Amino acid sequence: MLRFASLGSGSKGNGTLVASGGHCLLVDCGFTIRETERRMARLGVSPADLSAILVTHEHSDHLSGVAPLARKYGLPVYLTPGTLRARDIGKLPRVHLIEGHQPFAVADIDVTPVAVPHDAREAAQFVFRSRGSSLGLLTDLGTVTPHVEAHFGDCDALVLEANHDPQMLAQGPYPPSLKRRVGGAYGHLSNQQAAGFLQRVGAGQLQHLVVAHISEKNNTVERAREALADAAGQAANCIFACQQQGFDWLHIDKA
Repeated sequence: MLRFASLGSGSKGNGTLVASGGHCLLVDCGFTIRETERRMARLGVSPADLSAILVTHEHSDHLSGVAPLARKYGLPVYLTPGTLRARDIGKLPRVHLIEGHQPFAVADIDVTPVAVPHDAREAAQFVFRSRGSSLGLLTDLGTVTPHVEAHFGDCDALVLEANHDPQMLAQGPYPPSLKRRVGGAYGHLSNQQAAGFLQRVGAGQLQHLVVAHISEKNNTVERAREALADAAGQAANCIFACQQQGFDWLHIDKA
């Protein structure tokens, strides 16, 4: 079965573990080596247990810890050509270039990268499948396009961004240019956009819905919960990821 957990979720650092059988993947790493090791230990795993690191895009809260961790533990890194070109992250032990919508496999986990609209060179999010179970990881996008809905609409579990409350963003401390970026078509999903996506595709099939990448300055868990209440209420289990703890292991059970 698939299981997944988070090292932390938010603008100060991100990392998600996806495991099946004896294999474990890390999606993004926005923490130092020591902090990554500490957060993984809390979840009962070590970087030495990883089969690979996957990267969604080049922003530092997702990428800053990838190369140091890969070099220390000799891990292969999967990322798009655009993400690789966007930052000089130095030599990596093994690099696998991936293309949007071209599935690949790491051990017994099948991975489909999905191109998303975000202000990065070649951003991708991922759908994971193993042994009849599926997990969608969908954060860091400004618009839910039809092709995104097509890929993420029927997952058994979903990690979904609800980054900001529009009113808090408008009245918050960010300069106007950053407000336009965050709230724009290539920025981050608002609570209402996340709710709209769930209403369109339905959440009744979800064993787990994790609301993630919640801004500490432009959102609150309470506002996100209120905005998503009707749509998210269809999911069997709904939790809210946080920056400090992420979330503990969740299991996708298929009969």
